[in-house]
Amino acid sequence: MKHVGLVRAEDWRDFEVLETGDGMKKERWGDVVLVRPDPQVIWPRRSPSWGACDGIYHRAPSGGGSWDFRRKLPEDWTIRYRELTFRIRPTNFKHTGLFPEQAANWDWFSARIRGAARPVRVLNLFGYTGGATVAAAAAGASVCHVDAAKGMVQWCRDNTALSGLAAAPVRYIVDDCMKFVEREQRRGNRYEAIVMDPPSYGRGSGGEVWKLEDGLFGLVQAATRLLSDTPLFVLLNAYTTGLSPTVLATILSHHVPDGGSLTCGEVGLPVTHGASTLPCGTFARWEA
Repeated sequence: MKHVGLVRAEDWRDFEVLETGDGMKKERWGDVVLVRPDPQVIWPRRSPSWGACDGIYHRAPSGGGSWDFRRKLPEDWTIRYRELTFRIRPTNFKHTGLFPEQAANWDWFSARIRGAARPVRVLNLFGYTGGATVAAAAAGASVCHVDAAKGMVQWCRDNTALSGLAAAPVRYIVDDCMKFVEREQRRGNRYEAIVMDPPSYGRGSGGEVWKLEDGLFGLVQAATRLLSDTPLFVLLNAYTTGLSPTVLATILSHHVPDGGSLTCGEVGLPVTHGASTLPCGTFARWEA
């Protein structure tokens, strides 16, 4: 197991973290500037106010929150990363439909897909709006994108089309990820690569409670059984504050094939003013 420290997604042009502090971050999404909460930001901000911005998300004392927009924004707009295009839309849960720090992982696995010189089937579990799906498809893989939320899967379709990949071999599946994995085992379907981005907490359609700490080991165990006889890589992401990269790598080590290399670390984003880096999550990667 090798720790690679913090890997930053530094090649964005349409996105930028401008400033952080007081539990918030100020970001530029194209020409729109938003201020949102971030649990990692436990230091004070340097300036007395956030200055000019187009919207601030305020948390409610009882949970949840709402946006305070300073000007009328379009319902959605697009930003680009390399050859990829993504639809951005502020949601009621503070998110915008994209985790830009994951570009560091997109670059990592895209290089491996292109370098494989053979067909690569990628299973993207908890695929959200499809950042990893679009990146893998652009690199030449066929992708199975799975998420329990129908709206997120449609958003992935939109991003795939916006990136000029509407005809790419992508399967869009609306389903509980664990149940889908179990069915894929019975069907005998296999994949050369797996990307897993499970949430910290969630509820299934039948009211089932998902807690990352309780369910992660079993999820990884079940998912890695879908690896083909010629696997390429497995990527496991986590956003749970306090969950170390070593924990992810240790879980992954129980289930990946012998041989290959196992690395772990953090992903982060450069910050233009103040703190140099915003930590955004942890990962573990195995590659043959």
